[in-house]
Amino acid sequence: MPYHKNKQQAFQAAQQGYEQAIDANETRLQSVDQADYGKELAHLTQEVNEAYQQIDKALEVASEHQYEQLKQYQNQLTQIMSELEQ
Repeated sequence: MPYHKNKQQAFQAAQQGYEQAIDANETRLQSVDQADYGKELAHLTQEVNEAYQQIDKALEVASEHQYEQLKQYQNQLTQIMSELEQ
């Protein structure tokens, strides 16, 4: 049972990290023409990096369904970061 609990906790941490990164991206998008854009961009980068780390940890113990969801999170974060580079 501890293994299942760790699996669920890892998934929930990754999910929360993903949601925080998405929120940070929304804030960044709202601040595009404002003075604090650079700060919001740095915050987004930090949140995405933390989310990537949490997702990587969760992928190690994820169930098949969780694995698919985590991969979607990872792909969406990658898409956000690639949009920044354009």
